[in-house]
Amino acid sequence: MRRPIYHDADRTYQADTCRPIIEAAAAGHVRLEALMHGHYPGRPLPRGALPGVKMVGFWDDAAGQTWGLDWHHNEGVELTYVESGQLAFGVDGTAFPLHAGDLTITRPWQAHRVGDPHVAASRLHFLILDVNVRRPHQPWHWPAWLVLARPDREELTDILRQNENPVWPATAEVAHCFRKIGQAVESDDCGSSVSRLAVFLNELFLQLLEMFRSCPVTLDRSLTSTQRTVQLFWRSLRANTDQLAAEWTIERMARQCRLGVTRFTHCTKELVNMAPGQYLTHCRMKAAEQMLADRPDLNVTEVALACGFGSGQYFSNLFRASHGTSPRRYREQMGKQLPADL
Repeated sequence: MRRPIYHDADRTYQADTCRPIIEAAAAGHVRLEALMHGHYPGRPLPRGALPGVKMVGFWDDAAGQTWGLDWHHNEGVELTYVESGQLAFGVDGTAFPLHAGDLTITRPWQAHRVGDPHVAASRLHFLILDVNVRRPHQPWHWPAWLVLARPDREELTDILRQNENPVWPATAEVAHCFRKIGQAVESDDCGSSVSRLAVFLNELFLQLLEMFRSCPVTLDRSLTSTQRTVQLFWRSLRANTDQLAAEWTIERMARQCRLGVTRFTHCTKELVNMAPGQYLTHCRMKAAEQMLADRPDLNVTEVALACGFGSGQYFSNLFRASHGTSPRRYREQMGKQLPADL
């Protein structure tokens, strides 16, 4: 069953990466102990208990799996801790092999996966906490049950927003917090552990702050800028032809970034020296160039429609104006540049 993790303006992230865990747990291949709100795997938390906690618990896998969690996003900040074993882990296309004692932190805009492609034998603790952000520039809103003093909370927020290193060596105190949280989840009976979990989760974030204070942490305020939000939007669009081909308007693009039209337009112009509509056409044209070379099974009209152009004729006219040749002729020229045995 495919269920949305969250709707972000015109885009929906799907929780299909949860299904392998559910099936493996049901088959007895992995032990899963989790509490959740919404559509995540695990036993439901009572209504209104620990708002913002989407999923908390652990899995214990003694044999290794034939599944992994493919590239996905979460609707909150995700913390995981490897208590034992090792795991292949990736963030934004970069591999980070995990070993016992490693802590990971990912944010909603960071695509990540576990397994390469399969999950190895491991005991992994996890917490997904929604702080009501989807984009880097948005301010974080912690749940009311987090009782850190305001200066401590602001310091922790700045560190988590302005440093996106995904893997850290966990301190003994952080590791102990995860183990206590896991024990509370395991023993919970219809919400009987909610109070203990609230205490342990507060302790976890306090110890996380102490961990950051004990090691050099480089902060970069540009990670929280509106310009970075726009940069990530365009990067995602360029990497996903289906999204690139969607019916975008400037208003819709700005809304996707949680920005006003004027600010979105300004940031786009700063980044690429083009207006958003102009740059969208540019990205579509680049995608079409690649598709003309890579997909000889598609005709010119099919390529045009797949990349978001309204018709084959409109695409051909634009292509000829920018390249000095027709798409068909361009494809023939590209074919001559390929090795003869391909």
